Amino acid sequence: MRMLMKIQMDTPASNEAIKQGKLLELIESSLKELQPEAAYFTTENGCRTAFIFFDLAEPSRMPKIAEPFFMQIDAKISYTPVMNPEDLRKGLSAIMS
Repeated sequence: MRMLMKIQMDTPASNEAIKQGKLLELIESSLKELQPEAAYFTTENGCRTAFIFFDLAEPSRMPKIAEPFFMQIDAKISYTPVMNPEDLRKGLSAIMS
């Protein structure tokens, strides 16, 4: 299932991770593991925020994906199923049948 993972990073914890050179390592290792369709980085509500779109084939992977962000930068994580235009078209077509 295509998933959006939103990562909101705690500012003091992510500041420290940047100073130690660990934030980039954390993000790069996560991106390598997830092989995302897209990844974007911005700020939201005053926090460093990442939006990562990837395929979650097995829900049991969720803790393995999120725990490094919880443990290393005290992040808030949310997972949201998402659709691309093709998925939406297929879903709406099923309603009309």
